[in-house]
Amino acid sequence: MVKLKLPASIKIYLVVNISRVERYKKIVEEQKVKETKPIKVDRAEKWEVEKILSKQKIRKVVKYLVQWKRFMAEHDTWKKQKDLKNTKKAVAKFEKRISTKVRW
Repeated sequence: MVKLKLPASIKIYLVVNISRVERYKKIVEEQKVKETKPIKVDRAEKWEVEKILSKQKIRKVVKYLVQWKRFMAEHDTWKKQKDLKNTKKAVAKFEKRISTKVRW
C-alpha cells in the first residue's frame, strides 16, 4: 500500500494499492499529435489500436482500456470486449502480458 500526499482540499482516500501507481510522465509540447483520420475496415471507419492498457469486469461485462495509435493518453477509452472484434491480436497480446504477471 502507498499513502498519497495530497492537498487537504482533495477529498479522496489517501491509501491505494501499489499496483495502481505509475510513474508520472510529463507531456511536453513536442509530443502533442494532431488527430488523425480513421482507417476503413469492412466499409466502416475505424481507429487503429496501439495497445490494450488495462481490463475491468463490471456486472459480467468485460471492458478494455484502449490506447489509440497516434493519440495522446487523454484519448484512451474503455471499450467493451465485443466492440474489439478487429483487434484480436492486441487483446491476445495484453492477455498474455497480464497472465505472466499473475502469481498465485
